[in-house]
Amino acid sequence: MKLVKTITEVRTLVAEAKARDKRVGFVPTMGALHAGHISLVKDAVKDCDFVVVSIFVNPAQFAPGEDIDAYPKTLDDDLTKCRENGVDVVFAPLPEQMYPEKNLSWVEVEKLTLPLCGRSRPAHFKGVTTVCAKLFNIVQPDKAYFGQKDAQQAIVVKRMVDDLNMPLEIVICPTVREKSGLAMSSRNAYLSDDEKKQATLLYAALQECELLIAGGLRDSQNLIGEMRKLLAIGRDIKIDYISIVNADTLEEIGVIEGRVLVALAVKIGPARLIDNVLLDIKSA
Repeated sequence: MKLVKTITEVRTLVAEAKARDKRVGFVPTMGALHAGHISLVKDAVKDCDFVVVSIFVNPAQFAPGEDIDAYPKTLDDDLTKCRENGVDVVFAPLPEQMYPEKNLSWVEVEKLTLPLCGRSRPAHFKGVTTVCAKLFNIVQPDKAYFGQKDAQQAIVVKRMVDDLNMPLEIVICPTVREKSGLAMSSRNAYLSDDEKKQATLLYAALQECELLIAGGLRDSQNLIGEMRKLLAIGRDIKIDYISIVNADTLEEIGVIEGRVLVALAVKIGPARLIDNVLLDIKSA
């Protein structure tokens, strides 16, 4: 496995792999790799012949006052995990490599970035789509792998790729959870033991929603109300949003039917956590 830090280096290595007719898989990350990231890596290694993982804490997707300075940085451990799981190249550029001067060009996806996390983080997705477009242009993968936990991000990036005719496939992989049900996240490291116990209420609320739907409840506001009651048990939980939306358009729906995304975001102590479940509800 090779660690490279410049665009020229990673492009050269990918070009050599493609010259040997190798399919290139790509896993973009911000480091602090956990089992969720590694599941993406394993899928990429299984599907492709040559796998690149990027480790880059992208300043463009953090608003002033957000946690970029506190974001965990564990490069040595990340490299060990990548090496052990069959990665060929880790691309870990410095910010000045990705943004050598102030960006004048940005990639924005309309509508899909407005609801859910877009309400409280209005500049976030412009930074995500721009850095993903840059990374896709640099690495030129055949497939790029994203996790279902970041459902809105995956949907937005997929739409960008489709709209702009980028020659790659976006693969969305299942959320990986701790034994408690808590979705794996680098931000879980911010939580105290007590806060981590409270954070298990996120998935419990999503499971409760699934059970209520399975029992015949179809009114979104009633479902959201029941989820709020469950989350209220956590004294440190501050709800950002709970939404039930169309899984393709991300538009809120009043009555549950078809493919729906039940998504939520909360603050617990210093951490902002998100989670979701994707459901396919057949009409009665």
